[in-house]
Order: sequence, then C-alpha cells, then structure tokens
Amino acid sequence: MKIGVVADDLTGGNGTGVKLTKLGYNVATMVFYDHLPSSEEINGVIIDTDSRYAKAEVAHRRVKTAAANLKKWGTDIVCKRIDSTVRGNIGIELDAFLNEWGDRSIAVVVPAYPDSGRIVSGGYLLVHGIPVQLSDVGKDPVKPVTESHIPKLVQKQSDHQVESIGLQTILAGKEAIKAEMRKKIQEGARIIVPDAISNEDIDAVAGAMAELDMYQMIPADPGPLTAAFAQAFSRKRMKDKKIIVTVGSVTSNSSKQLQYLIDKTNLHPIYVDCKKLATMDGAWDTEVERVIKKAIEELEKQDILLITTDALGSEILDLKTLAAKQHVSQDALAKRIADGLGKIARVVIQNSRFEIGGCFTSGGDVTASLSSVCRVEGIRLIDEILPLVAYGKFIGGYLDGIPIVTKGGTAGDVKAIYTSVKYLEATF
Repeated sequence: MKIGVVADDLTGGNGTGVKLTKLGYNVATMVFYDHLPSSEEINGVIIDTDSRYAKAEVAHRRVKTAAANLKKWGTDIVCKRIDSTVRGNIGIELDAFLNEWGDRSIAVVVPAYPDSGRIVSGGYLLVHGIPVQLSDVGKDPVKPVTESHIPKLVQKQSDHQVESIGLQTILAGKEAIKAEMRKKIQEGARIIVPDAISNEDIDAVAGAMAELDMYQMIPADPGPLTAAFAQAFSRKRMKDKKIIVTVGSVTSNSSKQLQYLIDKTNLHPIYVDCKKLATMDGAWDTEVERVIKKAIEELEKQDILLITTDALGSEILDLKTLAAKQHVSQDALAKRIADGLGKIARVVIQNSRFEIGGCFTSGGDVTASLSSVCRVEGIRLIDEILPLVAYGKFIGGYLDGIPIVTKGGTAGDVKAIYTSVKYLEATF
C-alpha cells in the first residue's frame, strides 16, 4: 500500500514522514516538488512544495503538480500536510488538491496536535490555550495569522464549501462523526473542519473517514490525523484480522478502563457469568460452551472481541463462602475462573475462520491460564507500551507467533486498555 503526502514545508513534511515510518512505511522526502522516488522499495513519499510563503498562484501550481504526480504513482492514501499554527496557503492548496483528485475527493482539516498543545474547539485553534492569532504567529513578519476560526480562515482562501463539526458530535464517537460527515458532504461540503481536543478525538475522526470509502478522503493536518488515518485505512482493508481482549480482573480501575474502551470503540462485550465458572461441576462446562458459541458468532460482526467477567453492576463473588460450600480452596476456584477464560479464548482462536492479529489479557492469572491451556512455551518480550503493560509474541503451542499485550489488573490509567488495543492494531 502506498501513501503520499504533499507538504508546504520540508521540516514539517519530515515530521509527518517520521510518524509514517513508525507505522512500517519506507518513507522518502522529495525536495523537488515535481519529483517522485525512483526506488520501488519506497511506499511512502513526502513531497515538499516549499509553498508556505509562496504567492497564491505559485503555491497552487506546485501543489497541483505534486497531486497529479501522486495519482500517476498510484498512491492509495493521499494527504496534505499543513502547519499546526495554520500559516500558509491552506485553502488555496486544498483547492489544487481537490480539483486534481476530482469530485469524490473530500479534505478533512485538523490542525490539532494535542501532544504539542494545539487543539480545536468550537472551530477555534488554541495554542496552549491561546487563540492562534494571539500567539507568536500572529506577529509573523512575513505572513501573520489573523484568524483563529479555522473554517472561516480556510473559506477565505478556498472556492469550495467549508463546513465544521462540533465537539459534541466528536465526543459521541466514530459512528456519529461518520453520519455527520456524510450529511455535510451530501449538502455540498468539500472541506470539513472537525473539532479535536485529544488524540482519541483524532482517532475517532480518522476511523470515520476510513468508513467513508465511497470518497477519496484527504487528511489535511500537521501529522497526527495522517498517521491515524493510515492506520484506520489499513485496518479497513484487513478486516480478516481480529483482536481478542480477555479481562478477568474485577477492580474499579479495570472497570473504568473497560468502559473507556467500550465507549471509544462501540464494542458489544461478551460477559461471562463468573459465578458459573467458580464451580467444580457441569455448570463450568455449560458456561464455557455458551460463551464460545457466542464469541464465534460475534467475530463475524466485530474486529475487537471483548470477553470479560466484569459486567456492569455484577456482584463481587464471595469466593470464601463458595469454596466452603464446595469443599475446595479459594485458590482452586480462582484458578477455575481463570482457566475458563483461558479455554474460551483458546477455542475461539482455534475455531475462528479469521486470522488473529493479537491478544490482550488483564490480570496475571488469566494470562497464565491462557498460556497454559494453549501449551505456550513462553512470551518473547518486545516492548513496554505503558508501565506494567508489555507487548510480545507467544512462543510455541496453539498461539505461536501471535502478538500479545499483558497488563496488571490495577495497572494503567483509564485509557490503558484502549491504548493497548490501538497498539496491537498498529502492528497489523
């Protein structure tokens, strides 16, 4: 798959290119706007048009040439790199892009870069909380930024209809964003400016764009949206890969993490009756078989399958009382629960017609049981995603080579499971 980015500035273009290399692309920056890479190994190209401070007609011509060359190169994803403080000929360059790529092309302008203190709220770009026109770029001696409202700024430079999407819709998630984007496009918009105050907002916007595959969606941003869209676009075209999330630990922290994941991804979890697993009789087998059947059905509908004992409002088991009634130890019942989750995950993976792109487990007992029932020799550790959140690959057994992220039950902030799943998706 090829990705092409047209940048109005060399260093800015390199910043976006580095993000793409982290996604696995072989990226080259072209310092001449009318050149393309000669090497067939390159599948990511950054074209610098050096047009940020150029005259309008010069910027338009250079971007038009670069956009036309990317079409000839056969790029699958095409992007416009803009400045995070909206300096330059943004509307003019977007028009050149849209005119070259045709009526089905739509630009999505997101100058937000939360990690660098840039956010967009109510259409206004704030730099460390200050409207961009009041920041240092408002005093730029060459081309000062005099407008902080991005839709208005872009519309002044563009011949195409510009529309915005408010924060309320963004916070509602991908499906709401997709519906609003489709509505704006049907009403004639060719340039859309969504609000974005966090990386999760940018991910949601990118996910919505990838779903609108009847259009050529063009990210226009300083880098975060381009990287997120590249990931979402790839996932959309690799639907046969699934992620299995298995969470057995029931803590207030893990509950919040699961709810955050569900809210951000619109998952439909499969809940396991913990009480039925905490038995030494046939109820255990019946519950395991029920969940396996349900999970295999859900794999046809969801790319991320969440299997958990942590149902909203579920009671915390009194293992001491249950163990006494069954004349076994508490440890034996705890292991029985973990083994049930492990067996469910193993059978689902073995019987899935889809390739499993990765597993996530929370809680050392669940991870150990999954490894045991799958006859895994070990886990080859590769990276630390967050403190106490490790990424690696299974060695041997039924899961040989499958990526795995493990997290302690109490580890991480509210975003920890969501971040882990996104990390797995990026390894596809």
